[in-house]
Amino acid sequence: MIEAEAPNLPDDGAPRTPDRLRRRASRLLSQLTTRSDRLINEGLARVDARKWHYAVLASLQDLGPGSQAALSGRTGIYRSDLVGVLNELAERDLVERTPDPRDQRRNVITISPSGRRQLRRLDRVLDVLHDELLAPLTPAEREQFVQLLTRLLDHHSQPS
Repeated sequence: MIEAEAPNLPDDGAPRTPDRLRRRASRLLSQLTTRSDRLINEGLARVDARKWHYAVLASLQDLGPGSQAALSGRTGIYRSDLVGVLNELAERDLVERTPDPRDQRRNVITISPSGRRQLRRLDRVLDVLHDELLAPLTPAEREQFVQLLTRLLDHHSQPS
């Protein structure tokens, strides 16, 4: 009787990830996204915030007031979901809704002074979380990594 070879296991008995999977950028990005989302969501939850809160506040601060449709386009939040996010932010006095003087059927959303303060707090929280996420990289590598990701996203965001 011939004995079967034992599977190639590391010393700890855990199966190794095949090299062909470790070389697939799509798989690596997917796994990193999962870990990044968990880290960011949990970190923001500790300060009673969500990533969509940050996205809306950052958009209003950096690009100015906008309609719900404009904010949806700027942030990538579906319009139906954006209503709930705006309600949460308005209840916390972080944004203000005022009727659009050119079209009374829609509102213009503006960041409030409290919203600006909250955005600065969230920037500090996200800085710490990003340091944790990117811990193995040097500052130069972090900058290069973000530049490369931005280039990829810009390329794939262009209409075909």
